[in-house]
Amino acid sequence: MSSQDIPEENLPAEQDAPHGHGSVRTADDQNPFADPGLPPHEHRIQDTDERAAKRSERTVALLFTLSMLATVGFIASFVTIPVDKSVYIFPLGHISALNFALGMTLGVALFAIGAGAVHWARTLMSDEEVADERHPIEADPETRAKVHADFKQGAKESVIGRRKLIRNTMLGALTLVPLSGVVLLRDLGPLPGTKLRHTLWSKGKLLVNMNTHEPLRPSDVAVGSLTFAMPEGLEEHDEEFMTEIAKAALMIIRLEPEAIKDKRELEWSHEGIVAYSKICTHVGCPISLYEQQTHHALCPCHQSTFDLADGARVIFGPAGHALPQLRIGVNDEGYLEALGDFEEPVGPAFWERG
Repeated sequence: MSSQDIPEENLPAEQDAPHGHGSVRTADDQNPFADPGLPPHEHRIQDTDERAAKRSERTVALLFTLSMLATVGFIASFVTIPVDKSVYIFPLGHISALNFALGMTLGVALFAIGAGAVHWARTLMSDEEVADERHPIEADPETRAKVHADFKQGAKESVIGRRKLIRNTMLGALTLVPLSGVVLLRDLGPLPGTKLRHTLWSKGKLLVNMNTHEPLRPSDVAVGSLTFAMPEGLEEHDEEFMTEIAKAALMIIRLEPEAIKDKRELEWSHEGIVAYSKICTHVGCPISLYEQQTHHALCPCHQSTFDLADGARVIFGPAGHALPQLRIGVNDEGYLEALGDFEEPVGPAFWERG
């Protein structure tokens, strides 16, 4: 389309003023679409009235201060509000008090920083439009010098050096708000404490057959048989059943006493009945295969093989160490009982093993 095809009233007026605010370039055959230029710059009230600028400065500082208070509120809510507490919020109904408090305080903290920055830019920073000609992308010395000069000019126009109240409250808000993310790291899960080192087994706990749920007597375990046991008092409907059985599950095997090679294994057994953790020391799979003639237990996941007649040491596969043994005995009523907990953590290795 040429300039002759454009209605005259839609073409910009030609001016002889230099290209800048309120100036245009003349349309010709080579460039039928003339640059209309920039509209005349209109000063804001903050540019001409220092009292208005002070009001804007206080507004920005108030927003940054509100962000700081909201961040402190976020941390206080996380520490003080119980996880199970609920509140009624219309029209949401009953919701978690902790989630509501965390969401509101963190939202206010982030919104106040954003609103403060926008208000600062719109009312106090320079808003004069500048038209810059396209230039090569190469970072030549002149370009670098211009970038540094522009940065210094921008820093000067941001009035951050002169408006100390804005600068200090902004730095305070930006310093505090990351603490929200640091505090959230605590909520990745409950701290394990010493849970990995202990199970439900303790002195006097009866060994209960996992199939019949009846306490085991020595006569219930035949030579060469494999029986699975769990601690007395652990029920399948318990909320923590899966967590606890994953640590406390036992393999009960009866060997001929003379077939036991490891001295401690023999001392911790009762009439050839030995109790080993059922949890493989590779990745925690339940061991369920037993070879009667060789006394080898096999993990079905990755074929780690343990010699139950020799301290359950690893003889094949990726497992890193032997199965922990539970010391057992018989109580006055003739039932098999534990004489304590495992002396080492059950299951796969973890960092505290060293």
